[in-house]
Amino acid sequence: MTKILCISDTHSKHNLIPKEWLEPADIIIHAGDISNVGDFLDIEHFCMWFSSLDQYKHKIFIAGNHDFGFENEPAHTADILSRFPNVTYLQDSSVTVEGLKIYGSPWQPEFCNWAFNLPRNGEQLEEKWNAIDVDTDILITHGPAWGMLDIAPGNLRVGCEILTEKIKNSKVRTHICGHIHNSYGEMMRDWTHYINAATLNERYEVQNPPIVFEI
Repeated sequence: MTKILCISDTHSKHNLIPKEWLEPADIIIHAGDISNVGDFLDIEHFCMWFSSLDQYKHKIFIAGNHDFGFENEPAHTADILSRFPNVTYLQDSSVTVEGLKIYGSPWQPEFCNWAFNLPRNGEQLEEKWNAIDVDTDILITHGPAWGMLDIAPGNLRVGCEILTEKIKNSKVRTHICGHIHNSYGEMMRDWTHYINAATLNERYEVQNPPIVFEI
């Protein structure tokens, strides 16, 4: 069994996470929104912190809708990432560790004109999800699937309908997301374990402990 610890939506407050929450595991996964607006200094500070977490053999993260630097200046962010070879950044790509194929993507239906937004139910978003490897064990997306830990303030569901269908018709064993802070938690549907690992609450306070599971 492989032990995995999940966090998300730390918004440059990663240093405020209690150390006792960061228990040792084989893999740590961050599901996006490492920063507030994707400032390069904030990205570098996150990578320094993430890289320093020696209790994890593998450190994997994706960008989120606040992380503009990854979308607007990919060459610059690639240069930053090159300084942290023990950190894996996924953007419409996969990595296999501990025998598990992990695919990561930052895209989501349009949400307040932030980063990595595509028209809801459009062909561009469908193309992104169709690129998910069919043999993916763990899928990381910043936004949730429709109906799966996706209730935003106002009791509105904001997950992606196309992503729900993609997962339903796949062999994905675990789907990890964040984005909707007040839908933190986990649930099972059919054969897939859904996790919303948002660390901050709606007031941007460090409230939610990491979610840990074994696969």
